[in-house]
Amino acid sequence: MNKIVFEQPLQQPGNNKAAAKTNFSPLVIGALFIGMLVYFLFPGSGNNIIKTGFTQTNSQNQIYNNQQMNSENAANTNNMNAKNESNTVLMETSMGDMTIELYETDAPLHVANFKSLVNSEFYKDVTFHRVIAGFMIQGGDPNSKDDDRSNDGIGGPGYTIPAEIKRNHELGSLAAARQGDAVNPKKESSGSQFYIVTGEASFLDGQYTVFGKVIKGIDVALKIQNVKKDGRDNPLEKVVINKLSFIE
Repeated sequence: MNKIVFEQPLQQPGNNKAAAKTNFSPLVIGALFIGMLVYFLFPGSGNNIIKTGFTQTNSQNQIYNNQQMNSENAANTNNMNAKNESNTVLMETSMGDMTIELYETDAPLHVANFKSLVNSEFYKDVTFHRVIAGFMIQGGDPNSKDDDRSNDGIGGPGYTIPAEIKRNHELGSLAAARQGDAVNPKKESSGSQFYIVTGEASFLDGQYTVFGKVIKGIDVALKIQNVKKDGRDNPLEKVVINKLSFIE
């Protein structure tokens, strides 16, 4: 940020004696003497602009941190009691049901966000818009609710979640999708899109946040991965998430 420093303009010397007399009055001489005395006794007093600049920089960081904190807590704005919900979720799809265990200890921000989206019925009628046999099935994009397939995979709630990369990928892992490192070096996760591992995905370890796992109904995910699809791996017949709910 550019710093703007305001300075009083220098007065041009006058041509009359009155002006000269005013410039060298005892009051002016006294002020100059006091100013010189302060300068030599307190040499650090001239560094205020540096301190001001430091404060402004910190202020910018604070604004960024507040924005980041708002992103982290975006899930809680819809449901302040999300953490009190069960960590077991039932996902009902058009091809069968899956039971998911959430890793609240390892990925608290992701789990709180997911719980909030479940409570707000954000995922109702979204589809698995990208399926690759032997790899994973991906869903959670609100754009997939309509009939325009061209924008599937680029939607979300409008925020990201800071990375919580701890768990490795294994069969049934539930993980958060994200943008690539070129535009997302912090590996922040999408606010709503996720994928379920249906094959070998260990090469993703350390790159994406795993925040849960399918503990029942993995056969449903394996069926979904094998449906007929278009050139963008989007199923020709929609595979819909009908409902998500908590299991006590």
